Amino acid sequence: MTTQSASSAAALPPPSPSRSRGSSGSRGNRGSRGNGSSGPRPARRRGRRAAAEARAGLLLSLPFVVLFGIFIAWPVLQSMFMSFTDMRITDIRSPFAVDFVGLDNYIAAFHDPVFRRAALNTGVFVLVGVPLTIIAGLSAAIALNRGVLKLRGLFRMGFYTPVVTSIVAVAVVWRFLLQPENGLVNTVLGWVGIDGPNWLGDERTALLSLIVMAMWRNFGTSMVIFLAGLQAVDRGLHEAAALDGANAWQRFRNITIPSIRPTLLFVLVTTSIGYLQFFEEPFVMTGGGPLNSTISASMYTYNQFGFGNYGMAGAMAYLTFIVIGIVTLAQFRLMREK
Repeated sequence: MTTQSASSAAALPPPSPSRSRGSSGSRGNRGSRGNGSSGPRPARRRGRRAAAEARAGLLLSLPFVVLFGIFIAWPVLQSMFMSFTDMRITDIRSPFAVDFVGLDNYIAAFHDPVFRRAALNTGVFVLVGVPLTIIAGLSAAIALNRGVLKLRGLFRMGFYTPVVTSIVAVAVVWRFLLQPENGLVNTVLGWVGIDGPNWLGDERTALLSLIVMAMWRNFGTSMVIFLAGLQAVDRGLHEAAALDGANAWQRFRNITIPSIRPTLLFVLVTTSIGYLQFFEEPFVMTGGGPLNSTISASMYTYNQFGFGNYGMAGAMAYLTFIVIGIVTLAQFRLMREK
């Protein structure tokens, strides 16, 4: 039986190599086709998902876009168009029938002595008020960060309260404080034999009084921001510098200031923008007087709108906007990382 099975096995034909190669090749081809077909499908699904998310985002943002276009973008474009025309209050019913005057309104603004005085007052307000506000805010932040350990939250609330207080309430309080006869400031000065001036009625002291009031009202904002920046400074650097013999001023100048440079830039830019547009202080307290010594560019622009000189007012508003852009750009270049 063994001889017969061996002879029958020898008589069987050998397996065909082409068939085995073909079967394996077909399996390989099917596998390659399967891999190729499974690749684009997830990509297409991701693309459809991204498109659906984009459509949902556009749909959700549509109300904001519509409101922004109606109440912000369109008035801005209208005011820009208005600044190049001679539009007055009598042209409201036919705003597109006005005459195009080019840069005449901008040139007239530069030749207006009251606007030049308002621009000068605004410049003084910024150049004096911004450093005072930043110094006061940074000093308070340093005191709260290191010196004051108890009742820190109470001091924060007290320093920040003027920021959220109505400007009308602040103006009424300060007008009582600065009254020439019965004001608290002149009363205290009288105790030491000093005859206090008419703070808001004298053109030499009126603008300074508004600067002090604005600094007192706004330094709480910079204090809160500086306090957040100071808490992020690595104390190990101060300890290492102290071990090397650096005094407090050297550590503040070489460690603290560079560490809070982004915070300082933010406070500088936002405070400057706010002070370049200062309006409430002279409008509520002095009305721009005495003798236009406290009138600001924003207040004079507002007056031009009230007088119906819409073209001139638009030109003055955009001149203020250009100055704000130039000052902001200069501050970014000055405070950039070196």
